[in-house]
Amino acid sequence: MNARPEGGPRVVVGVDDSAGARCALSWAIGEARLRGLPLVVVHAAPLPPHVSAAGQLGCGVTEALRGAGAELIARLLDEVAGGAPHGLELTALALVGEPGATLVRLARENDILVVGRGERGLLSRLLRPSVRLHCARRAKATFVCVRPPALESLLETLTSRQGAPEQASDRSLIRRLSRRPRHI
Repeated sequence: MNARPEGGPRVVVGVDDSAGARCALSWAIGEARLRGLPLVVVHAAPLPPHVSAAGQLGCGVTEALRGAGAELIARLLDEVAGGAPHGLELTALALVGEPGATLVRLARENDILVVGRGERGLLSRLLRPSVRLHCARRAKATFVCVRPPALESLLETLTSRQGAPEQASDRSLIRRLSRRPRHI
């Protein structure tokens, strides 16, 4: 493998526990292998509002968030690649901060910044800013947004509603999506 200059390009991928993040991680691993670049896997957890408002940063919350982020990264690497990908220089970062701003700060101009895209409901869009849009608007790095296949996205939506009283409407949704369009 060729020696890279310090500060050379990298593939930086932001992950969370979603189908879009799994697809983004898979794509980023393949791209890092293809180009011979180091892979940086990042999970950024926002600080809960009650903690930042109360000024309780020293009470172990940040360490707990970082620990949970590190566990998530390890689990995702196991699910997607069967562990740390062989033959790749891998850096895993579990950080505390707003995910979009953290990824934009971390990705340098010659990096490739990868995020997943998922389907979000209206309430989720109102409460949490879109990491994808934040990165697309502000990143100086090459930006790639990976969308999961439609079936995985549908399955993620359905499994997130397990146990909800709307299961009957979920079945009708599947029936509607499986119908073929009729031409008149």
